[in-house]
Amino acid sequence: MSRPRVIFMGTPEFALPSLQVLLDTCQVVGVVTQMERPRGRGLQARPSPVHTLALQHQLPVITPPSLRQDDVVEHLRSWQADVIVVAAFGMLLPPAVLELPPYGCINVHASLLPRWRGAAPVAAAILAGDERTGVTLMQMDASLDSGPIIRQAEWPIAPDDTQETLSRKLSQLGASLLEQTLPDWLDGRIVPRPQDETQVTWAPPLKKEQGRIRWEQPAEFIARQVRAFHPWPGTYTEWRGALLKILKVRAIATSPEIPDPSTFPPGTVVATSEGVCVVTGAGIVQLVEVQLAGRRPMTAAEFVRGARGFIGSRLP
Repeated sequence: MSRPRVIFMGTPEFALPSLQVLLDTCQVVGVVTQMERPRGRGLQARPSPVHTLALQHQLPVITPPSLRQDDVVEHLRSWQADVIVVAAFGMLLPPAVLELPPYGCINVHASLLPRWRGAAPVAAAILAGDERTGVTLMQMDASLDSGPIIRQAEWPIAPDDTQETLSRKLSQLGASLLEQTLPDWLDGRIVPRPQDETQVTWAPPLKKEQGRIRWEQPAEFIARQVRAFHPWPGTYTEWRGALLKILKVRAIATSPEIPDPSTFPPGTVVATSEGVCVVTGAGIVQLVEVQLAGRRPMTAAEFVRGARGFIGSRLP
């Protein structure tokens, strides 16, 4: 099939490389994305990144609140697609949509399924301390991320990867895998394999309150939390009643000034030869970059120069 007719469904930046691959290799007959939502500092309603790219290529775009309405299903049917490709769309596809294209619906998912089914697989992999993750192309069914696997590609998680940087890498990996795999899928050269249900783990949507740092947690966990939740929902603590965002940290076992961190209550701020550090339930965390509410991001050293009393205080 030289130029298959494809409907693309996606919303955030993660989906852009996959859409671009389809624009280069297929006939994209329509795009489905989520409705405009408040974005940016002014919280103005703006189209999704996928919506913006689709309009740049003069593609038909719809933003239905649901895919279960009969008129939406008929609209999709009128595009006469051979296959539907989904990447970080944000909605489950009902059976009426799954049954539309003769070659089914393919999802580009940012994990090595069945590990990390759900909405936040990249953050979950970093938070769990996984050394490797990857991308799965999956034949979609009516349940969440449970369909048979078409093809997978692995990727290492770097020690300094954040949700943002790892998502960017996996978006490119997913697009490359899609480009390599779609022709084989459409020509019937791939037999998908079922997922091992005994190995399923879940990555539910992230919530703002998950970003609060609990200093009684081990330093290594807190460091992973900061990376996993950047940029959303972010990690934070409080100082003198104000929100203090923790943007970048480094986990340290001990320091000359704190040979035994267990002698300090968790949350104690100490100046060390490493820099500004906070004692945790196991080890210490060096604060590298922080942001006090209403202020710009700054290094911890800059913050301390203007925050008298921070050293020696105890964070909640």
